[in-house]
Amino acid sequence: MSADLRVAGVILAGGLGRRMGGVDKGLRPLRGKPMVQWVLERFSPQVDQVLINANQHVEEYSAFGHPVIPDRIAGFAGPLAGLHAALSATLLPLIATVPCDSPFLPTDLVARLKQALLERQADLAAARTLTQAHPVFCVCRRTVLPQLTAFLADGGRKIDQWHGTLATVEVNFDDQIEAFSNINTPEELAHFES
Repeated sequence: MSADLRVAGVILAGGLGRRMGGVDKGLRPLRGKPMVQWVLERFSPQVDQVLINANQHVEEYSAFGHPVIPDRIAGFAGPLAGLHAALSATLLPLIATVPCDSPFLPTDLVARLKQALLERQADLAAARTLTQAHPVFCVCRRTVLPQLTAFLADGGRKIDQWHGTLATVEVNFDDQIEAFSNINTPEELAHFES
């Protein structure tokens, strides 16, 4: 098993934040610091390179000290467009993705996903808790880029639909259900502030 497979991590912050009232979720403060900073603190130690996928507020995201990459596909096409941008921007063989609005993500996320990917010789490994899939929390091989490019070119946008076209393994995180809490609305933000 190749232990030397390095991982590029991408934080997906490319959305419009509609449910947050049109405000960029990653930059919203939670307990005194932007949500993306919480994500960076937990995610950065798990990967060899960090990229931030953002389509607006590029200067603010650049201030965190990592390359900011916009979607290569117009129209805020969702998390797959962010993954596509990251796959196009890195030369590392594996890519891990997490959303910018999950400040409590597992600190062993990448290790567990990568292990399952390699053991099962899969294209992609994604997290799941109980009956809930978490497809945005994944590790995939850079070699899936042509398939993803074709899927997006054909108008595909649904992440679970794309996962279904690959050799995918789901990794159980029932021991850390709370770690996948994400903050989409002002109400959820207020809940986690208290």
